Amino acid sequence: MSRPGRRRAEQTPGRRPERVYPPVIGLAKASFRVLGIRTRLSGLEHVPAEGGAVLASNHVGYLDFVFAGLAPWEAHRRLTRFMAKESIFEHRLAGPLMRGMHHIPVDRAAGSASLRAALRALQGGEVVGLFPEATVSQSFTVKPIRSGALRMAASARVPVLPTAVWGTQRLVGKGTPRDLSRGQTVSVAVGEPMEVVRASVDACAVELRRRMQSLLDELQATHPDTVSPPPGAWWLPAHLGGTAPTPEEAGEDERRRGV
Repeated sequence: MSRPGRRRAEQTPGRRPERVYPPVIGLAKASFRVLGIRTRLSGLEHVPAEGGAVLASNHVGYLDFVFAGLAPWEAHRRLTRFMAKESIFEHRLAGPLMRGMHHIPVDRAAGSASLRAALRALQGGEVVGLFPEATVSQSFTVKPIRSGALRMAASARVPVLPTAVWGTQRLVGKGTPRDLSRGQTVSVAVGEPMEVVRASVDACAVELRRRMQSLLDELQATHPDTVSPPPGAWWLPAHLGGTAPTPEEAGEDERRRGV
């Protein structure tokens, strides 16, 4: 008997009625207004109006998918199907929403099913979003990325959209205080599409990381939080005067924890 998560991953998030996703976006944007959260979106001209695409974003906070998904929506009213760990789909509150928005569960014990679901979505003209660093970057820099996103794009013959998100680490981060005070800013930038072929996946992975870091550097340099930060600014990377661990320190911590 197949596992429930595997059956869900086998479903195609294709052209089905969108009764949940648009209202959730509307609710999220209303919440941003209530909380005074300002969103800055750039590079929307790089989002294709139609056809499959892989949105590959950096990962600094647990709300990254909410804001990264705004870029295709604001550009062309396109919905992004994010690949997320299966446990979220099993949550009593988040689970029904994730399934209703046709996101794609990732079951590490049945990864091929998740990959097939993502490929079907891409071949059906969907935007599939994922975080190729796999886990949240506690250094607030782009970690070495896994090549799965690129292999998937090469198989489906669709472009990869390098994307950077910044500001979500202050809202709901990993191992950091939550700050939902008014006046926060979240920035999202989409870079030029990358074409990927299977023969050059490894080289493309290096280039994708470079592009994502370049986009992130630009967002960090122009973000309000970077201007005259107070001492002990945990929400900034070490190279900008913050107290976040350096990439080396964060990497050593992950190795100790077996991440």
